Amino acid sequence: MDSVSRRLLKELHDFQRDPSAHPDILELRPMDDEDLLNWRALIRGAKDTPYEGGVFEMQIAVPQTYPIQPPTITFVTMICHPNVHFKTGEICLDILKTAWSPAWTLQSTLLAISLLLAHPEPGSPLNCDAANLLRCGDIEGYNSLVRMYTQLYAMDHTSVLDAEEEEIVEEEAEVREKYVDEGTDAVEVQENKFIGVDGRAGMVSVGGLS
Repeated sequence: MDSVSRRLLKELHDFQRDPSAHPDILELRPMDDEDLLNWRALIRGAKDTPYEGGVFEMQIAVPQTYPIQPPTITFVTMICHPNVHFKTGEICLDILKTAWSPAWTLQSTLLAISLLLAHPEPGSPLNCDAANLLRCGDIEGYNSLVRMYTQLYAMDHTSVLDAEEEEIVEEEAEVREKYVDEGTDAVEVQENKFIGVDGRAGMVSVGGLS
């Protein structure tokens, strides 16, 4: 096994050993078990920032010269941030370029990126629109813009839909149980789609329960 693979496997083991040490990093792993040079990461938007509630996916390309040379990390999830290119996901962060040191790991680099989200540097922007809001002191406008994009691209809307569907199923089950208990045939209840079948009077009461 080459030195790069050994280093990356150690980093993976260290990350998995103590998840509580990095609560904002939800996932960090190779995309393929046979390829240690391409990784996927998920980070949580920091609390008390306009990114809160969002989950952001990143792609990590590790060079053959790692850790002498830094990895290339880009956002896959669209994110509005002065130091992130909106279209390409490129990140402007010194440790990913000239300030890199072999002492950095993929995990510590992700933590630095998470810190950058909470503390942007508008002086070296890749997203000029977001940076200009901060330069002008329009913090409220900046937070609103970031929050909007976080809600659009970084929040799992399917979980909301799943919760709503689960609530509907529970309500239907309660109605079915009520009318079957009162003597209505279960098949009849199902055919009437739970829209107010009155088991006692043998009538359909559209718009609610009798």
